Amino acid sequence: MNKIFFIIVCEYSTWVRKKSFIIMTILGPVLFAALIIGPAWLTTVEDKDVKEIAVVEEDANGRPVPDSLQFFRDIIPDKENIKFTYLGSVELTDVLKAFNETHYEGVLYLPQTIISSGNTAFVELYYRKPPSLGMEMHISKSLEDFLFKNKLIVKNIPASEIQSLQTKVQLQQVEWKNWPSKQIDTTGAKRGLGYAGGFLIYFFIFLFGAQVMRGVLEEKTSRIVEVIVSSVTPFQLMMGKIIGIGLIGLTQFVAWMMLTYGITMFTAKVFVPDNSTVTTEQSATSTSIMNGNGGTQDQDAAPAANEDSAAGFLGGALEQLGQINWGLIIGAFIFYFLGGFLLYGSLFAAVGAAADNETDTQQFMLPITIPLILGLLVMANSFLNPSGKIAVIFSLIPLTSPIVMMARIPFGVPAIQLLLSAVILILTFIGSTWLAAKIYRTGILMYGKKVSYKELWKWIRYKS
Repeated sequence: MNKIFFIIVCEYSTWVRKKSFIIMTILGPVLFAALIIGPAWLTTVEDKDVKEIAVVEEDANGRPVPDSLQFFRDIIPDKENIKFTYLGSVELTDVLKAFNETHYEGVLYLPQTIISSGNTAFVELYYRKPPSLGMEMHISKSLEDFLFKNKLIVKNIPASEIQSLQTKVQLQQVEWKNWPSKQIDTTGAKRGLGYAGGFLIYFFIFLFGAQVMRGVLEEKTSRIVEVIVSSVTPFQLMMGKIIGIGLIGLTQFVAWMMLTYGITMFTAKVFVPDNSTVTTEQSATSTSIMNGNGGTQDQDAAPAANEDSAAGFLGGALEQLGQINWGLIIGAFIFYFLGGFLLYGSLFAAVGAAADNETDTQQFMLPITIPLILGLLVMANSFLNPSGKIAVIFSLIPLTSPIVMMARIPFGVPAIQLLLSAVILILTFIGSTWLAAKIYRTGILMYGKKVSYKELWKWIRYKS
């Protein structure tokens, strides 16, 4: 046991002094913080260049409509960076022929035939550069609202009466255990945590498992292992290397989480200023729509809401995260990270011992990587139905449980399933370690021979 501990200390101290470890420990949190803050910050950064769109309207016979008779004039309101110019008595072909000589970013063609169209109407936008998704939605939504109100007028139905009857339903999920108190809906935070936990375990197992394999392979090809096994048994060497690198991964993860939290909080205050008026403005906008005041107030409130959307998003996310059982999440992550890494680390060590170079390891890597990739795919399904049969079954299978179970835990997992998954993972780790040790003790001193699965089976059957 003292020899295993000595190998762990040597492996750990060697890794933490490497420049690559120090650089990645510092650089990793910066990248994670950028992934968290980036989307919120980008919502506040818009293209300030005003894009002018020419609007050409033609009647049912394809003839240009003069200004005084235009049916669609001013129905698409301008935005901060989009301006719509309505051209009267101009044919579409003339505008398009002279398009290069104009300053217009695009030409929107509105035939009056869309007034009598069915459930789908087609309009054409000729562009110089591909329009943004926001511009597409703004044009489509404005036309849809106008055509809808026009059809109501034709049928002699007041638009305000229809809007007053419309009710928007938002499903608020409340866990039964929290009743009668009602906490905020944390579904979004749970999905984010589940994805982050499962993906990080997948990432660390692949990253540090490959390091175990390369370390074993390097010691084998350099013949250093012949000196090492004169003092320790192959099993002690394998376990010391696996546990040492596992602790390195855990250390790096803890450092990443602490630095990521600090960087995220700092950058959130600097780049995404807090503004408590988001909720008020959004509520006022919703009230305006429900009262049937038309699209003008909605458009006026939109810029203010856009300016504060990032702060509102980040504030809501932090509020949801405050309702999470962090003790269970962190404890489960440490257990499944160590359990999953020890399980796969022993298999990676066996692969490194069985091969003479990295090219030879490819034939043995496929059976190891397939369960990991499968776990990542099932994790995506777990977000849709965390209590479904597929999610439950794969959270019990030890080769996929470290990834899938981390995706389920934020949503709540029955204690019996959590306990059963942990016991199966531990038992499988013990079995895989015994199996890997059989391959390791023979393969670590085997040189110059192409190893097949049949040869591995012989090594496993060898008696001590």
